[in-house]
Amino acid sequence: MSHHFRLSDDSIRRVAARQGKPHLIDEVTAGTTALVVIDMQMYFIADGMPAAAPVAKEIVPAINHLADSLRQAGGTVIWILTDGSPAASDGWSGYRALHSDAAWQRRQTFLAPDGEGYPLWPGLRTNPDDITVVKTRYSAFAPDSSGLDATLQQRGVDTLLIAGTATGVCCQSTAVDAMQHNYRVAMLPDALAAQSDAEHAGALNQFYLRFGDVLTTQEVIERLR
Repeated sequence: MSHHFRLSDDSIRRVAARQGKPHLIDEVTAGTTALVVIDMQMYFIADGMPAAAPVAKEIVPAINHLADSLRQAGGTVIWILTDGSPAASDGWSGYRALHSDAAWQRRQTFLAPDGEGYPLWPGLRTNPDDITVVKTRYSAFAPDSSGLDATLQQRGVDTLLIAGTATGVCCQSTAVDAMQHNYRVAMLPDALAAQSDAEHAGALNQFYLRFGDVLTTQEVIERLR
């Protein structure tokens, strides 16, 4: 099963006091909304892979269900893939410093476009009309990381729904930067995975307090227009 999670009462109280209601997003207009699914690649999901989140497989049905619903309503589904190959990652010295030589080489090998960790998890339902964006940093909005922002602007998207793995790393980084690029953003707790319940909950409560909304996939579907 996916992570056990609920927003803390203190977080809800503080957000409601600041913005006058507990949730930022009351309606989801499909035509201006994108589901952004981050790093649901073999490297982050498959058993035995270095960065696999224990419950990542369990969020696949929720992602598929919301993707189907959003497509049918006229929205956009975007799959974000991390390229960790030497050509894409050798310039990221700050991240390189956090790895041993062996760990860095393993990441570059598995996350190269021809590496066994690079493909999307096979249980995900993609569609020919979906968009794939490749990034090279935690955040898809980081300078020179990807063309996500330009893609969204071209399609008139103003609302992002963030799913994938890991909750407090690439997903939170992208979500926070999206808010700072003036998108409305919701993170989806039942469509996100982390290494532990504590990391998952900490990231979501922090995001909710300062940056955007936290909604389940079912709550998003109920708000679709």
